[in-house]
Amino acid sequence: MREVRSQFGALCYRRSKGRVQILLITSRGKGRWIIPKGWPISGRTPAAAAGIEAYEEAGVEGKAHPLCIGIYGSRKAGMPCVVALYAVEVSDLRRRYPEAGERKRRWVTPKEAAKLVEDEGLAQILARFRPEALPAAERIKVPGS
Repeated sequence: MREVRSQFGALCYRRSKGRVQILLITSRGKGRWIIPKGWPISGRTPAAAAGIEAYEEAGVEGKAHPLCIGIYGSRKAGMPCVVALYAVEVSDLRRRYPEAGERKRRWVTPKEAAKLVEDEGLAQILARFRPEALPAAERIKVPGS
């Protein structure tokens, strides 16, 4: 049996004209719609690691919520992974960021996001996401902000 690895993902969101929107990005390989995610980073909390991924993969500036909002299973390079998801409230998007030339970005409603992603576990989390339901907690500034 293969070892299951952990990743941390960022559910990047904003409010526009009173509606919640979620930022999706394309994967580098097949161009599928995904959320920013990556491996744990030594010396960083899971929420901070998710925030770093949001900046590197999507150019996000904002604040990450420190509490996990959901967990889903995924595969990375054929390896089974468990992804812990953290909400990141987006205050701005940079034009220049580390993976700018490798990915596309798209703002969509939570229901649209759920239809666009292929991973069923992620789709369920996206479809029911409501930022007003997040518990009050101090948010962590996303690197690059």
